[in-house]
Amino acid sequence: MKIILTHEVSGLGAAGDVVDVKDGYARNYLVPRGFAIRWTKGGEKDVAQIRRARKIHEIATIEQANEIKARLEGVKVQLAVRSGDAGRLFGSVTPADLASAIKSAGGPEVDKRRIELGSPIKTLGSHQVSVRLHPEVAAKLGIEVVAA
Repeated sequence: MKIILTHEVSGLGAAGDVVDVKDGYARNYLVPRGFAIRWTKGGEKDVAQIRRARKIHEIATIEQANEIKARLEGVKVQLAVRSGDAGRLFGSVTPADLASAIKSAGGPEVDKRRIELGSPIKTLGSHQVSVRLHPEVAAKLGIEVVAA
């Protein structure tokens, strides 16, 4: 099935790309979650609009990505969340929470879709997350989760 990606999907493509995937993957995962729309001749007009929006938000060069990476890795991010007695969180830390914590800690503004959590953060303490700034550049960021 031909689809048009509306968001970047790891291992598949970037927003605005027209890709061919298995029917079940498109019907059951990509389209319901809003990562893609079905390809139609009329949808080709949407591709140009999606690509224009992507150019506005993307980091253009590797040098620019490396500069932002250096700024990100120099920031100490501390996130205060509600937790129980044993150090377990009520819920988990989301990429949106991390993006706002990075900005409030004095770091650059990061799109929440670029933050990759290895596994859900559900405990207090230090955690490592990756921020994919460019297809070739990813920043490792240390997060300290503390009780609120």
